Amino acid sequence: MSILNQRKAHRRISMMAMLFMLWLIFLIIRLFQLQVIEHPSLKTQVAQHNQNKKDIIPKRGTVYDRTGIILARSLPFRSVFYTSNEDESLETQSEKIKKLKDILNLTEAEYRNIIERIEKNTSFIWIKRKIHPVKEEKVRKLRLSGVHFLEENKRFYPHGKRTAHLLGRVDIDEVGASGIEYSCNSVLAGIKGKHLILKDAKKREYEFEVLKEPEDGKDLVLTIDETIQFYAEKELEKAVRKTGAKWGTVIIAHPSSGEILAMANFPTYDLNNLPQNPAVVDRNNAIHHNFEPGSTFKVVTASAALETNIVSLADSFDCSRGYISVAGKTIRDHQRYGILSFPEVIIYSSNVGTVQFSRDLDRNSFHQIIRNFGFSKKTGINLPAEEKGIFREVKDWSRISSASLSIGYEISVTALQMLQAINIIANEGILIPPRIVRRVLNSSDETAQSPLPGIRIISRDTASKLTAILQEVVQGGTGSPARIKGYRIAGKTGTAQKFDPSTGYYSSEAHIVSFAGFVPADNPAFSMIVVIDEPAGPYYGGEVAGPVFREIGRQVLQYLKIPSQRTPLNKIIVDNRWRLSNR
Repeated sequence: MSILNQRKAHRRISMMAMLFMLWLIFLIIRLFQLQVIEHPSLKTQVAQHNQNKKDIIPKRGTVYDRTGIILARSLPFRSVFYTSNEDESLETQSEKIKKLKDILNLTEAEYRNIIERIEKNTSFIWIKRKIHPVKEEKVRKLRLSGVHFLEENKRFYPHGKRTAHLLGRVDIDEVGASGIEYSCNSVLAGIKGKHLILKDAKKREYEFEVLKEPEDGKDLVLTIDETIQFYAEKELEKAVRKTGAKWGTVIIAHPSSGEILAMANFPTYDLNNLPQNPAVVDRNNAIHHNFEPGSTFKVVTASAALETNIVSLADSFDCSRGYISVAGKTIRDHQRYGILSFPEVIIYSSNVGTVQFSRDLDRNSFHQIIRNFGFSKKTGINLPAEEKGIFREVKDWSRISSASLSIGYEISVTALQMLQAINIIANEGILIPPRIVRRVLNSSDETAQSPLPGIRIISRDTASKLTAILQEVVQGGTGSPARIKGYRIAGKTGTAQKFDPSTGYYSSEAHIVSFAGFVPADNPAFSMIVVIDEPAGPYYGGEVAGPVFREIGRQVLQYLKIPSQRTPLNKIIVDNRWRLSNR
């Protein structure tokens, strides 16, 4: 070999050696980059490719009534999921899902969604959540690869429709969506845990590892009495069906503690079999519906008149014409009366008499007393989306506003607000806010929910006078259909025409009627309000709502073992009439 060729060969070897060294240096640098610099992120990517993390939903707390009866609980159910397999064709995997479709009653939309996720090679695909044990067994017998089960909990309501609007519902993940389930979700839900789900390189087999144990939710004891709730719902349903009304609501409370013993609505729904539009369950008319109360509101007007000393029990009013004109508007009575005393104006629910004595009420004082009674603000009960009603400021009143307000118009209230006003009279003038949660329970301690402190709204003397008058309302006035033999009842009827937005006037055909009261009048065991919307046929509060109060009240008094009162009713009436009519 010539010297020239030797030099060329040497240069080639040197070049190759240099290239090899450069390649080796690059390889070392790359390995260092992968093994040291990028190692954490690559490790995370590998882990993400070969594992999934799923929440472990804790067991939701149980809800009890005040006597220990279970109202809502969570039970274990199995859910089905699928792991796609890259080694299987889409056709093969689709056939598996078709077999599941028939057993699990999957809709076409659900089926297509699953197939689309398989096409995208999604590693974790829900097939059906919380299936019936019979269906679970059928799926297991198919022995389909890639089909697995997870244990979850499903909410169950032992009494179905009972207390439906009050309890509310949860979504598929056991998160409260309405009612107590929503407002107390943080207590009931507990704390989620974590599952680590491992898979092999071909995404075929799954192994589960618990990273974090869940903490079960705490239990709740409500103030509700399931038996009293049953009476309320039963009689309310009868009344709504009999009268052809749109809906009705009943609330029963213990006045001196503010505890709600029952909160019923009709129509109602089975919480274990929700309608297609579950949002209808979310509307609790006891706290969500605003309405003009009509004559039930006269207890507030009478309280204001007595508190400001513009009227006495001896005052009388001429109601013989049957109507009265205010600022060009005519306000009428449902029948003509003669000369009525102040108590008789309330007893017979005379609009004409009420407007007369309310004329002397100072607007600002009247406005403040209405607000003091709790109107235009939420009661604060532990339930979601409570309405606060509608009540305008004095500066926005018209010349007829005082008269309209005195008979329960130009103000919108909820049934719970109206019951709270009645409770003020039952509590000798003290407002005690309503409450629905009695205590919170867990494994180590028991937390009682203390009643909120009471606030004096009217004097004991005013409350006493109104209690005597309201007894007469039931004994011989518009509330006589609410009488319960052997018991003294204090109550007030209400009949309000509904405003028709399409005409801009109040309807002569559509009414909302109510009755609110407490029994026994001198030492109330419970108070109650009944509201019925748009009854067909008779539409006065005494005729429609009064009998519902009577039938529920009679059963509750027996259940609570409240003895009948020995003092003859007619003697009390005579005594009251002498005192009230002594003018």
